[in-house]
Amino acid sequence: MKFSYYPGCTLKNKAKDLDEYARKSALALGVELEEIENWQCCGGVFTTAKDEIATKLSSVRALKQAQDKGYDLVTVCSACHNVIKQTNFAMQDEEFASKVNNYNGEVYDGSTKVYHYLELLRDVIGFDKVKEKVVNPLKGKKIAPYYGCLLLRPNGVMKMDDPENPKIMEDFIRAIGADPVYYANRNECCGGYVALEDAEQAKQSSNRVSNNAVNCGAEVIVTACPLCKYNLVKNGSKIPVIYFTELLAEALGVKEN
Repeated sequence: MKFSYYPGCTLKNKAKDLDEYARKSALALGVELEEIENWQCCGGVFTTAKDEIATKLSSVRALKQAQDKGYDLVTVCSACHNVIKQTNFAMQDEEFASKVNNYNGEVYDGSTKVYHYLELLRDVIGFDKVKEKVVNPLKGKKIAPYYGCLLLRPNGVMKMDDPENPKIMEDFIRAIGADPVYYANRNECCGGYVALEDAEQAKQSSNRVSNNAVNCGAEVIVTACPLCKYNLVKNGSKIPVIYFTELLAEALGVKEN
C-alpha cells in the first residue's frame, strides 16, 4: 500500500522521533509513505474566517499533490492533521474553493482522503493486523493515552472518534500488548496555545492532565501532538511523555536500542 505523506515542520526538528518511528513502523506493516514534494508549513492553526485564505494555501497544495498522484494523504502530527483536514472540508464550499483555486492557479475540489496515522492503523491496516506484527508486546505497561484538543475536534469535520469518549488510542495500546489507563483529562486541552500569553494557565492545564494520569496509575503518557508533549514535559510531568509512534516501533521491533 502506498500513501502520500505530509510530515510538517515540527517533525523535521523538535519532533523527529514522531516522524522517524512512523516511517519505520509503516514499512514493517507493509505501507509505503511517500513524502509530499516541496511541502510548506500547514499554517499551524486553522483560521475559521472564510475570507482568510493565505494560511490555507500550503495545505491545499499538499492535498492537490496527493490527488494528482492518486494517493490518499497521511499525516501524523495532531496540529497538521487538524489544519489539513479542516482545510479539505472548507474546500467543499464553492465560494471559498473558488478564491483558493483562483489564487493557486489550479483546481482542487476537496476530494483527497485524509488519514491520521492512527486512523491508518485502525481503518486501513487494522488493529488485528498490527497485533499480528508485534514481536515485542509491551505487556504490563500502563499507558495513558492523551488526545488533547486537535485530534477530535471539531467532531463534525475530524470524524476520528467520539470526542467525549474516544477509544482509538486505547485500542492501539491494546494492540501492542499494553494496558490503557482511563482518566478524565485524556481529551482536555494542555494549554499549549496560551503558553506564550499566559504561562501560568498553560502550566495549570498541563498539570491537570499529567497529575490525573499519574493518579489513575499511568506509568507513561503517549500523545500524537508535539505541542502537547512539549507543554506536558516543560511543566513537569512526573512520568515520561512519548509519541505513540515510538511505542509502535518498540512493539514491532524496529526501534533502535
